[in-house]
Amino acid sequence: MTGHHQTLALVLFSAFIAVTLAITTWVSRRRQGSPEEFYAGGRLFSPLENGFAIAGDYMSAASFLGISGLIALFGYDGLLYSVGFLVAWLVVLFLVAELVRNCGRFTLADVVAARMRERPVRIAAGTSSVVVSVLYLVAQMVGAGSLVALLLGRSGAAAQCWTVVGVGALMVVYVSLGGMRATTWIQIVKAVLLLAGTVALTVLVLARFHGDFDRLLLTAAERSGHGDAFLAPGLKYGGGWTARLDFISLGLALVLGTAGLPHILSRFYTVPTARAARRSVVWSIGLIGGFYLMTIVLGFGAAALVGPDAVRASNAAGNTAVPLLALDLGGGADSTGGTVLFAIVAAVAFATILAVVAGITLASSASVAHDLYASLRRRDRAPRSEVAVARVAAVGIGAVAIALGLLARDLNVAFLVGLAFAVAASANLPVLLYSLFWRGFTTRGAVWAVYGGLVPAVVLVALSPVVSGSPESFLPHLDFQVFPLRNPGLVSVPLGFLAGWLGTVTSAEPADEARHAETEVRSLTGAGAV
Repeated sequence: MTGHHQTLALVLFSAFIAVTLAITTWVSRRRQGSPEEFYAGGRLFSPLENGFAIAGDYMSAASFLGISGLIALFGYDGLLYSVGFLVAWLVVLFLVAELVRNCGRFTLADVVAARMRERPVRIAAGTSSVVVSVLYLVAQMVGAGSLVALLLGRSGAAAQCWTVVGVGALMVVYVSLGGMRATTWIQIVKAVLLLAGTVALTVLVLARFHGDFDRLLLTAAERSGHGDAFLAPGLKYGGGWTARLDFISLGLALVLGTAGLPHILSRFYTVPTARAARRSVVWSIGLIGGFYLMTIVLGFGAAALVGPDAVRASNAAGNTAVPLLALDLGGGADSTGGTVLFAIVAAVAFATILAVVAGITLASSASVAHDLYASLRRRDRAPRSEVAVARVAAVGIGAVAIALGLLARDLNVAFLVGLAFAVAASANLPVLLYSLFWRGFTTRGAVWAVYGGLVPAVVLVALSPVVSGSPESFLPHLDFQVFPLRNPGLVSVPLGFLAGWLGTVTSAEPADEARHAETEVRSLTGAGAV
């Protein structure tokens, strides 16, 4: 990349960082001492504002960089991510949003603990939330490393390492100083920028083909080297029964995982009422739906105009397809238009990563402070402020995410997010649905549901080709893979539901009918909701 690219993009990076730090500083002057202010922004956001913030949280580096890259490399099979991420919102809208807002205060554990013994349930749900959040953070770190390595024209580990460290440091500052209020406004600004950038690129791609989408697809297929197979299922997930099962496993994880993501669930607590939470989801579905339709155009546009070979040469996982497409649409590497458009897209993508990691870090630090610390601290010691513990937890979670991000820097970011969705669908969704809808559910069932999905999901990933046994693995020089699928959802999601059922039917402790009735009335009517 030329010096013009680097200078202009770095100026835009700096401008966004300056604006977001100014927002954080302004918010930090307000009183942030109460958990309600720090975790939920005082519950003062409107449905429209929260809808944009939810969309900003959800439209991550996996969406903008990863999905488009997978479509550019694998055509039709890459569409699974777009479809899965979007369909997942129907599960959130119809089964989760309103009920979670009525039953909880700040975290997933609040919903489950409303009718169970608190300590074991909070420890289990808090642990699961932290694991899911760290996996999601790793994907954002990988996206940041790929993006800045392309920008600086350096593919070495040192450039990616310093990028990941810088992103981690910024997210800790955002969360520690600004809490939910600052994070929400950063998400809103980022969502507007990302949607504007995506619309502009989509218009330019369609203009290049005179609005003929069929011609765009045919050109992409021709340039891919695979012909019509590029536009048909099977290029990535059609190599045998293992690949087909992996396809089903991934789809299951994507559709069910959203309803168990801690940073998405925490968004429902930032509005004053359950009705506002439901309207927030409606707004976000419209924004997210339009965005994912445009990623399809961008993915096939990158295949048609840049070519899969050039995308793969820049980044083997395809994470740089959209910036390269912007460069081509603007007139090429040596043109002013190409430089400007590339710099804008790179800056928007970097802003996307910064905003998303802030939201995830806040949700995971809330789980540490509100669930784990409150349950595990010794009773004979004076309790520290939850907010103070959350700020310390943000630093620790950031350090872990940085370390894992450096290990996973050669994997596709959308694929990494798929793993986080699989763990969320396996551990968080079963306990959430059972707690909301099963009258006989018990504390043992809740704990078993969490660990019965979490442990198999993590173990199966560790024993899969993701970690060892292939050139694209975390540890490519080792081979201890036993589980053939790259996404564990097909096995771990049913195990989570089965474990919750088994724990309940074998429990000597009967279900608390009165607390269930109270929770049911509260979830459906909002009576007594915080």
